[in-house]
Amino acid sequence: MTLYHFLGLGLLLFAIGAAGFVIRNNAVVLLLCIEIMLNAVNLILASFARYLYGAEGQIFIFIIMTVAAAEAAVGLGIVIALHRGHGTLAMNRIKDLKG
Repeated sequence: MTLYHFLGLGLLLFAIGAAGFVIRNNAVVLLLCIEIMLNAVNLILASFARYLYGAEGQIFIFIIMTVAAAEAAVGLGIVIALHRGHGTLAMNRIKDLKG
């Protein structure tokens, strides 16, 4: 497989995540779509690192995965707080997100 196959797959995954983020309305699904987009960027970064024979890309991927784990933990905490406070996860029904 060449670099273009991995780039195409990463672009397809990013497009699926972006379309899901725009189309869907559930808070959990929105978080999953963000994670899909982040993993697509990781795939593209890994393919460039493999193509250029550098280890720096893999180090950046580990850092990005660490930040993504923290982002997922904070995001799920916010989702739980939204569900407890409003009884729903539909983003169009939650009006008072400003504070």
